[in-house]
Amino acid sequence: MHTVEDLAEGCRVGWRNHARCIGRLHWQSLRVMDRRDARTAEEVAQSCVEHLRYATNGGNIRNVMTVFPPTGVRIWNPQLIRYAGYRQPDGSVVGDPLNADLTEIAQRLGWRGRGGRFDVLPLVIEMPGRAPEMFELPSDAVLEVEITHPDLPWFAELGLRWHAVPAISNMAFELNGITYTAAPFNGWYVGCEIGARNFGDVGRYNMLPTVAELMGLDTRTSASLWKDRALIELNQAVLHSFRVAGVRVVDHHVAARQFVTHEEREQVAGRSTPADWAWIVPPLSASTTPTFHRGYSVQPGLSPDFHYQPDPWKSAARCPFADPQAA
Repeated sequence: MHTVEDLAEGCRVGWRNHARCIGRLHWQSLRVMDRRDARTAEEVAQSCVEHLRYATNGGNIRNVMTVFPPTGVRIWNPQLIRYAGYRQPDGSVVGDPLNADLTEIAQRLGWRGRGGRFDVLPLVIEMPGRAPEMFELPSDAVLEVEITHPDLPWFAELGLRWHAVPAISNMAFELNGITYTAAPFNGWYVGCEIGARNFGDVGRYNMLPTVAELMGLDTRTSASLWKDRALIELNQAVLHSFRVAGVRVVDHHVAARQFVTHEEREQVAGRSTPADWAWIVPPLSASTTPTFHRGYSVQPGLSPDFHYQPDPWKSAARCPFADPQAA
């Protein structure tokens, strides 16, 4: 069993090792909350709420990681805060399509969402040998930002919003051969994670056509660069809104420069910097950032590190609602 000190240092080094994170300049500032004493789903849920409250910090987001016992505890939510996605009879989704499966799981557990585009999902927590349980997040643990634009007044009428804390909760943390299957962690957002991916991706909120139309752009041909122009305004709106709300955020140019600074510091310390190029290079204006012009490599087998886990609801052995054909 790891000591409290060993666990905290291991979590920080695990963040430093993780090849898909651009924000590793701040790895030494990670606050680690040791909740290996949690024995019930309710205790896990309460600790997640405490995590969010501490991390939110009135908008001055703090880097936090909470570690639960290495006994097979699972938080089914990909992030502690996620928006519901309601499948419609015509195949469309109201809300976030990414979370349509989890939304249906929550509904089968008794959750009744409002059917809106930004309904916060409850936590779904599985303890070893037990069926998953559901817990609503209290409103004071979920800080959200209403999205407006500094120059386009109609942007507010789109009704967009996003939560302040990106707390990843579906990854396992491995340290010295011990795997912690529930160890949520967060930094703060790079604006394009929201503007380019969450709002821009076709499989997510798919806002580019709507924004382009309201901008009066010609969407009949890609040569008009309507997607690019709409994407810029979406990202401008996100950065503007978070800053007006006093919520910590960083733009992709700053994030990329900070990563290069991290590389340089690691080199001075005699360490290499593992990185997955596709994740370190921003999805917006990539060639204008310094990371685009550098070569990176992933280093398999690093420890400590974070690893993706299969979605629990796809396992018929663990989920009472799973489709056996999908297992």
